[in-house]
Amino acid sequence: MGQIRDRIKSHFRIALCQNVGLWCQRKIALRRKAETISNRSTINRRWLPLNALRAFEAVGQNLSFTGGASALSVSQSAMSRHVGGLEELLGKQLFVRDASRLSLTAAGEELLPVVSKCLDRLEQTMNSIRDDEVTGRSLRLHVPPSLLQQLFLPMLRDFHAEHPDIRLDVSSAHVTGLPSTDFDMAIAYDRPNVDDRITDLLWMVRVAPLCSPAVAFNATGKSFEAFLQSEELLHIKLDGEPRDLLWTAYLRQSQLAVTTHGGLAFDTTIAAAQYAMAANGVFLGDIDMFAQEIADGRLVMPYDAVIEDGYGYYLKLHADDLSDPAISMFRSWLISRFGALRQVPSPRAQG
Repeated sequence: MGQIRDRIKSHFRIALCQNVGLWCQRKIALRRKAETISNRSTINRRWLPLNALRAFEAVGQNLSFTGGASALSVSQSAMSRHVGGLEELLGKQLFVRDASRLSLTAAGEELLPVVSKCLDRLEQTMNSIRDDEVTGRSLRLHVPPSLLQQLFLPMLRDFHAEHPDIRLDVSSAHVTGLPSTDFDMAIAYDRPNVDDRITDLLWMVRVAPLCSPAVAFNATGKSFEAFLQSEELLHIKLDGEPRDLLWTAYLRQSQLAVTTHGGLAFDTTIAAAQYAMAANGVFLGDIDMFAQEIADGRLVMPYDAVIEDGYGYYLKLHADDLSDPAISMFRSWLISRFGALRQVPSPRAQG
C-alpha cells in the first residue's frame, strides 16, 4: 500500500513539474514575442494581438476581469494573461488594479473606444456580408427624446424616403450631453463644449414660459414676476444638476425674484409640455420646438420674455467617420434641414 502511495506521489510531482515547466516556457515565449514586437519602430497589422484586444475591450467595458471573462466565455486567468501581454507590448499600464475596484488609466481610456469601435465595425460588416446585406451597415444615431418627438420624426420620414438604402438605428435617452452607449452620430442637448469630436451647432435653444390658455388667462393685469410667483413652475431635470436649474438660470438672467422650489419635475421637456397642456403649470419651453402648439393655441406664451439660455442641440461625430460616405452625406443633410427650420418666423407672445 505504501509503495502505491509513493508511486502516486512521484507521478504527481513529475506531472506538476512538467506543467510548471510548460507554463514557464509559454510565459517566456509570450514575453519574448512582446519584446520583439515592442522593439520594432511601429506596431503594424502583422503583429496586432487580436485576442488580447478583445480581452482588453471586454474587461474595459465591464471594469472587471470576472465580467470580461464571462462576456467572452473564457477563464479569468486567460483574460489576465491577454491584458498583461498587451500592456507589455505597449509598455503602458492600461488598468489601475487595487483591492476594491478596477479603473482605466489614461492610456486605457484612450485605447478602449478605438478598440470597441473597430470591433463593432467588424462585427456589423461581417454580419451584413453573411446575411447578404451588402448595402452597408446601419448608422447608429442618438437623438434626445423631446427633439425626437417634436421635430426629428418628420425629418427621419423624409430622409428615409429620399435614401431608402441607408439604414438608421435611432436611440433616445434621457441625457444631457452624450450618451454612454457607442454611436456613429449623436445629437446632444448641451452647453457649448470642446472635445475630440467634430461638432456642428444645429439648433440654439430659445426659451420662454409656456402654459395652457386657461393658465395664461391668469396673467391678465399681472406683472410677469407676479404671474410666475402665482403659478406652479414645472421643472425639466438635467442629469446631475439641481431640479430647478433651468428656472433659476432663467430668472437670474431675467432679473426676477421668484421662488423656484416646489412644483413637479419631469425628465423630458415634452413630458412637461404635455402636462401643462392637459393640467396646470408653467414650463420653460423652446418656442421654436413648440411653434406648432403655440400656433394652434394649445400652448400660450403670455409674455414676450424669450431668452437664449446657453443650451443648444449639437451634432457630434468622430472625424475619421467622415470617410464613410453615408455618414458624411447624412451630416450635410441634417445641417441643411435644421438650417431651413430656422427660416420659419418665431411665434409671438399673446396679445
